[in-house]
Amino acid sequence: MPANLGPDYLAAEQEFRDAETQSEKITALERMWATLPKHKGTEKLQAELKRKLSQARKESQKKGATHSVPFYYIAREGAGQVALAGPPNSGKSRLLAALTHAHPEVAEYPFTTRVPMPGMMAFENVQIQLIDLPPVADEFTEAWLPQVFRNAGQSLMVIDANDPHSLDEIDYIESKLDQWRVARPELMIANKCDLQGEIESIDALRELYGERYQVMAVSAETGEGLDALRRALFDLLALVRVYTKSPGKEPELNAPYVLKLGETVLDAARHVHRDFAEHLKFARRFRKGGRDFMMVDRNHPVQDEDILEFHI
Repeated sequence: MPANLGPDYLAAEQEFRDAETQSEKITALERMWATLPKHKGTEKLQAELKRKLSQARKESQKKGATHSVPFYYIAREGAGQVALAGPPNSGKSRLLAALTHAHPEVAEYPFTTRVPMPGMMAFENVQIQLIDLPPVADEFTEAWLPQVFRNAGQSLMVIDANDPHSLDEIDYIESKLDQWRVARPELMIANKCDLQGEIESIDALRELYGERYQVMAVSAETGEGLDALRRALFDLLALVRVYTKSPGKEPELNAPYVLKLGETVLDAARHVHRDFAEHLKFARRFRKGGRDFMMVDRNHPVQDEDILEFHI
């Protein structure tokens, strides 16, 4: 049986050849293992990789070197991080490509995605980080997936509602998340809504899962529903944008301070400058597009697109 080594594996193999430090070798070997197709034709290669990785880790410990950051760790960027969970061929990679400037490998065969692929999605004037991941599937699930889900601020369930096995796949994903003690997603994306028969399937999903998920229909192919999804992801992260203004001047609306829902005027002041927080007496709260204001104290909860004029 041919190995069918993909471009991700070959790139990781080249990284291993070019590696100059033990840390770089370990990272490359981990990527090679993650991207290696797991079937009978690669059994010898799997055993060889395990041996090399074990040996490299032992050498690293002998030399007292610090272990490199795991290849699957994606540092949070932007206003929040959302991990995409789903079965094979649900269209996660195509959805990431449609929402961000990332260029994941997209193919009709399953298990195309083998390593985390981040991308930055713009919602109005903020950026939200999405991470495409290998599928959660009964056939094979990467052992490191729980760590990625735990690190992310939220997760998103992506399924193909035309797939007759969708209900079983949802049940399996939920059971794995529960086993990993990872919170289930709150938002379910029924992808490929441009396909014939999809609407009836989505209605059935809403009837079955409407109490556990917000079910949204989108098409990564045509763009249908993507604007609503951007808004939903912003709301999912429970974010609020706050703008500031100086007395007698117009507000600065280009780059908001991003806070969590429930934070206060005092929290917003801390984002601007520590002195503001230490000496803040009150603030004038404006709404975007308006001239009227209300006086608020430092413990007043902020709302999305509040404009604050601090007085110290």
